[in-house]
Amino acid sequence: MSSLSLKFLAPSLPNSNRFRPTRLHAAPPQTVEPPASGATGIDLERLEPRVEEKEGYFVLKEKFRKGINPQEKVKIEKEPMKLFMENGIEELSKMSLEEIEKLKLTKDDIDVRLKWLGLFHRRKHHYGRFMMRLKLPNGVTTSAQTRYLASVIRKYGKEGCADVTTRQNWQIRGVVLPDVPEILQGLEEVGLTSLQSGMDNVRNPVGNPIAGIDPDEIVDTRPYTNLLSQYITANSRGNPAFTNLPRKWNVCVIGSHDLYEHPHINDLAYMPATKNGRFGFNLLVGGFFSPKRCAEAIPLDAWVPGDDILPVCKAVLEAYRDLGARGNRQKTRMMWLIDELGIEGFRAEVVKRMPQEQLERASSEDLVQKQWERRDYLGVHPQKQEGYSFVGLHIPVGRIQADEMDELARLADEYGSGELRLTVEQNIIIPNIENSKIEALLKEPLLERFSPEPPLLMKGLVACTGNQFCGQAIIETKARALKVTEEVDRQVSVPRPVRMHWTGCPNTCGQVQVADIGFMGCMTRNKDGKVVEGADVFLGGRIGSDSHLGDIYKKGVPCDDLVPLVVDLLINRFGAVRREMEEAED
Repeated sequence: MSSLSLKFLAPSLPNSNRFRPTRLHAAPPQTVEPPASGATGIDLERLEPRVEEKEGYFVLKEKFRKGINPQEKVKIEKEPMKLFMENGIEELSKMSLEEIEKLKLTKDDIDVRLKWLGLFHRRKHHYGRFMMRLKLPNGVTTSAQTRYLASVIRKYGKEGCADVTTRQNWQIRGVVLPDVPEILQGLEEVGLTSLQSGMDNVRNPVGNPIAGIDPDEIVDTRPYTNLLSQYITANSRGNPAFTNLPRKWNVCVIGSHDLYEHPHINDLAYMPATKNGRFGFNLLVGGFFSPKRCAEAIPLDAWVPGDDILPVCKAVLEAYRDLGARGNRQKTRMMWLIDELGIEGFRAEVVKRMPQEQLERASSEDLVQKQWERRDYLGVHPQKQEGYSFVGLHIPVGRIQADEMDELARLADEYGSGELRLTVEQNIIIPNIENSKIEALLKEPLLERFSPEPPLLMKGLVACTGNQFCGQAIIETKARALKVTEEVDRQVSVPRPVRMHWTGCPNTCGQVQVADIGFMGCMTRNKDGKVVEGADVFLGGRIGSDSHLGDIYKKGVPCDDLVPLVVDLLINRFGAVRREMEEAED
């Protein structure tokens, strides 16, 4: 580990190092006493690793293949990473869809294994078209990268568009299989990758969206998230050590008191803390969403020095890879393993996989302030660099077209340093703008659509892809979220932003459980008994230091009945007043 040294390749202002993050070096951890062996009382047979390395890839052992789920069988039948690491995508891309459909092996390639390359076949609604998910650590991207992605989706006409995701990431739509090798090459040329971004892999590392420019930040998260991403993907060459996990796995690094990164819903969260005068991180583990269960991350009772974050990430991933269940997909996320072993039992397995089998206990010196009012990053805000500001733009439900991406790239170049930041609320920040240029930027036509000062109800609006493109979604989400919110906004005035999240199905990609008000797609019956699109309504989600997952408020509400329900909730729970009353008082 001590040989690792990676630098984040972020743009900086001409002739200036003021926005460039520091170089990170990994080093061996300090010596500490490991816990006594056998203290956890776990059956030793249960602790036998279920995978083994064969020909450079990790595969499930024969003795553990009984009762496994269909996705595990697909991985056993053919190693997904061979499509990338052994260039199998070249041959697959030359096959017609008719040829592909004739064989189960190639059909599974396009429907399942290509997700290891970030490609998701839209079989149900857009047969032959793919969504491509990138890796964009900390949500930082460049104008050149944005223009390249715009050029890719533009050729697909009405099928092509891009979405900002709830993990600070890009997803582009409309991709066809014959174009994939060329697109992958283009991504590499602009410093991007889509590798290991889907299925049973580590997802995009999330960090503070205003890292390095935040006047109140605890630590610049960019070097850490970049280090994690490069390590997990072996510098975008592919890292089979972490590509056969039981399920997906999320990681974040906290850099602000605002907890923009949502640590409570990540499998591993690095929480800033000092110990004996050294900077480092306490660790949370196990946070996740799924159709059957949602769980908040819990303390691992562990601390790692800030210059050595990789060994514990490796150890946690290996413990999960080696021991995680591979049966019912609804019970294969890492928290299920933690529940089975107990937190101390899980910690002991992590320690076994650490260098010298040592891991320090958590520090009591947390750096995140518990009583902190979460700041709004939309609008104009001063940076820590004197004379510069950043501007947060609201991207309605995260959907962007090619021409708009080109315009964002132009604005980043003309007014900033050629950099854009994506946020987990599906918005975009332009950093590093000289204060003298702010007035001109705010007059740009694009900001009429991507407003820095949207209506209060629009500020916190998030929506997943919905059934326009996603085969798993039960209802349409993006257009409906905008329509419902606009109608509600016409009826009531709120005193503060209210975060409303929409998700098309119980997989909850829209993260409805963290919203003030959440809507999860379902089918239900209206007052006439007709089956219609509806939503289960969630209430009470909180983010920040007082985080809490929301609960079901009302099930099976027809979508046509949501506006009056939301209006009543806003009046009774969030201090809203009806517009006619507000006007009368004026």
